[in-house]
Amino acid sequence: MPNKNILVTGGAGFIGSNFIPYYLEVHPKVHIINLDLLTYAGDPENLKELEANPNYTFVKGDIRNYSFLEELFNTYDFDGVFHFAAESHVDNSITGPKAFIETNVNGTFNLIEVARKKWMEAPFKVKDGYSTNRFHHVSTDEVYGSLGKTGLFTETTPYAPNSPYSASKASSDFLVRAYFHTYGLNVVTTNCSNNYGPKQHNEKLIPTIIRKALRQEPIPIYGDGKNVRDWLYVLDHCKGIALAYQQGKAGETYNIGGKNERNNLYIVDKICSILDDQQPAANGTSYKELISFVKDRPGHDQRYAIDATKIETELKWQADEDFESGILKTVDWYLEKYEG
Repeated sequence: MPNKNILVTGGAGFIGSNFIPYYLEVHPKVHIINLDLLTYAGDPENLKELEANPNYTFVKGDIRNYSFLEELFNTYDFDGVFHFAAESHVDNSITGPKAFIETNVNGTFNLIEVARKKWMEAPFKVKDGYSTNRFHHVSTDEVYGSLGKTGLFTETTPYAPNSPYSASKASSDFLVRAYFHTYGLNVVTTNCSNNYGPKQHNEKLIPTIIRKALRQEPIPIYGDGKNVRDWLYVLDHCKGIALAYQQGKAGETYNIGGKNERNNLYIVDKICSILDDQQPAANGTSYKELISFVKDRPGHDQRYAIDATKIETELKWQADEDFESGILKTVDWYLEKYEG
């Protein structure tokens, strides 16, 4: 029988749907309850492999609904929370910021407040039987703003969000921090760099490049394509999250980055080269000829890069994939999805 009930919010999304199978494989006695609203970004197909697993339960629901969360906590008496659920597409936050505030700020408040009331007797006094319960908040490096050509984000970098999305995530980070300092709630936060890998939503850069190329459609690249991101293979991120949850110090933040800075021009060129090799276009041309530059989005941060020294030294985390190995696995997965 499972000996712990763990809540994962947003588990049908990209990172969550990679995390749950990994965590259940490493912790076979844990029962994971996946709470997801199944918006456009959540896909039940992402977790098809767990349909027959008795230690996995899916619940459709909304973290914006406080009373629903109270009922859920009473039903399952959770031992821990991994909070992935968030509106995360920057372009959507520019055209419709309200949903980002409602989900990322208000939803996080509802979740952590329900956890506090369920687990805590009073500020800095945990109820009997709840001493090991932990709330893990999954966040982004975008809260730190934009870097120049040099430097790295560390856990002490001042927050400087530039989009409604990153502002909403910064707000949620601050709420989680406040619940540790005000109430003594056992929390930990991880801020990650750009994830890539299997199960990512079609709207994101790498799936878009692969999909458009295979369809012989123009591959859209913002601006001059020189925006730099630190790319992190999703399974490496999942391992870091699990490690921070299990061994991280309460109240601390851990930055998880892949040490794989690449600009968008490199990304699209690399993917097109792999596709040229693995699935050549029927017309004999290189997929690179489809690359098309489009108007840059407002407030587009120039460069993100994370210094992961803290999690590497304190928790002994290490990325297993560099970009060149991870992108091969990623392209293979999408070829199977789009062409299989």
